[in-house]
Amino acid sequence: MKKTTESDSNYDGLDKMSTADLLTNINREDKTVAFSVEKQLSQIENLINAIVPKMKKGGRLFYLGAGTSGRLGVVDASECPPTFGVDHGLVIGLMAGGDKAMRKAVEFAEDSTELGWNDLSEHAIHANDVVVGIAASGTTPYVIGALKKCQEENITTACIVCNESSPVSEVSDYPIEVVVGPEFVTGSTRMKSGTAQKIVLNMISTAVMIKLGKVIGNKMVDMHLSNKKLVDRGTKMLMQEIGVEYETANALLIQFGSVRNAVNNYNG
Repeated sequence: MKKTTESDSNYDGLDKMSTADLLTNINREDKTVAFSVEKQLSQIENLINAIVPKMKKGGRLFYLGAGTSGRLGVVDASECPPTFGVDHGLVIGLMAGGDKAMRKAVEFAEDSTELGWNDLSEHAIHANDVVVGIAASGTTPYVIGALKKCQEENITTACIVCNESSPVSEVSDYPIEVVVGPEFVTGSTRMKSGTAQKIVLNMISTAVMIKLGKVIGNKMVDMHLSNKKLVDRGTKMLMQEIGVEYETANALLIQFGSVRNAVNNYNG
């Protein structure tokens, strides 16, 4: 397969460019990413429509990747509980090398075709779950091995890759191929490829949570009140929703623990 992610940059002499030119050219490349994602909206839609009914039957969403791709999955998964008030075990991010690889690369961890399935097995994965492999190259053995085994076990698979017709796509029921072209620094897929993957992950988790009823109107009514900023945000949501003063809304929010519960229990 041809790896556009490894193609030579459209720019040369980066070490000779001024800071202004570096930033202008990086920004020029970044502007193309959303258009590349747009071409995959129907595939993303199909995946979301497959995830939601699985979750309604008790299924979970797994993200599986290595390096930057794995870290992006872990980040997206970790943001679901505070944002949408769901259990930490509903969306799970796994990466080659484990949690320690979030900060420091674990050499050759991504080269194992068995490790990914082993990591999934620790979570008692089952047929109502959905596993999304994230791999810019589309050739990561850690992801390929896991998705292949998932298919053998009748577990729904998907992927977010940045090359066409990749080995990862071949073992995905719902392949999402966001081809962003050569990176500004040749082969540095933490740049445009990583940005594309982040956009798609945002779309998946946000749309799924909305479909599961975790957003009302445009508000995160189940968000965890884990800091003063979020308490203030929730208080103002309540003020708008039920028409009370700040102090009353704040007291209701603290009493009932979430915007949704406060609205449902308000008798004013």
